[in-house]
Amino acid sequence: MLDILVIAPHPDDAELGMAGAIMKFIAEGRRVGVLDLTSGEPTPHGSLVIRARETAAATEILGLPWRENLGLANRSLEPTLEARAKLAGVIRREKPKWLFAPHWIDAHPDHVAATELVEAARFWAKLTKTDLPGEPHHPQRIFYYYCIHLKQAIQPAFVLDVSEHWQRKKASILAYQSQFVAGRSTEPPTLVDGFEIEAAYWGKAIGVRYGEPFAAREPLGVQSLGAFV
Repeated sequence: MLDILVIAPHPDDAELGMAGAIMKFIAEGRRVGVLDLTSGEPTPHGSLVIRARETAAATEILGLPWRENLGLANRSLEPTLEARAKLAGVIRREKPKWLFAPHWIDAHPDHVAATELVEAARFWAKLTKTDLPGEPHHPQRIFYYYCIHLKQAIQPAFVLDVSEHWQRKKASILAYQSQFVAGRSTEPPTLVDGFEIEAAYWGKAIGVRYGEPFAAREPLGVQSLGAFV
């Protein structure tokens, strides 16, 4: 059983959007898992073998105890009933309290489809009188991380301090050499430099070194103002 299930359209999206949060949650004693929906291939400099090797390396860096791949089609991901049932089955099996999904606004069709799929599967996972495996389960919350392909001036619901985990987050991103290094310009700022600049921007917004932004469709509740940075 998982406390938190991070659902990613492709291997590397969870690392880009919330590797710092993943490591922070694990350090707090929460059981965290990542479910990649597709292999992420084909890509210009990758292959199934390369991508699997990179994903394994990133998983080790993050210290993830659980990671699976749902085996859906890259580049043509759709929130079909079949895909919804497969994802709902994983939710019913692992019973996470919280789900994390990509932000619902994006230029990448796979990311948009993934978010729609997660929201629908969350609903289906609670159904009774169904042929879905396992017992009904309804995760309490969905939060949304940003791994978007649009240059947006986003307004997140909250920003998480990930300063102590930034260097390992960067290492987990660099594990995907085929995606972020091969064929990329080496002139600064590099693509990975840009990720650090962005993290520093969100850190500055809350008065820390590095941060990760998150969105929510539903109101957030706090028991005390002491929960705020």
